[in-house]
Amino acid sequence: MAKQAITLKIAGKSFSLDIESEKEEIYRLAERELNNFFAQIKQNPRKNWTDQDYLSVTALQFAIANVALRQSREVGSDDLKKLTELDAELDSYLNTLG
Repeated sequence: MAKQAITLKIAGKSFSLDIESEKEEIYRLAERELNNFFAQIKQNPRKNWTDQDYLSVTALQFAIANVALRQSREVGSDDLKKLTELDAELDSYLNTLG
């Protein structure tokens, strides 16, 4: 896979990265989303907070969203498993009728 150098600016600081070319859009969208969350959190100033504190809370927001997404997928997976089992039971029942 082809690599390319990009620079992302997060909370005013530039970061140079070598990434797979196909993933540039994902990185750019993540940069934009991170900076948007950061700006929203900074709108409620806290006494003695540095940018690092605001970034930590931003990271926490992303981690919470990630965990919630994984949990919702697990629930969906359990539901799918139950539906598959129910489908098999129905097939078995219908086959005994015919």
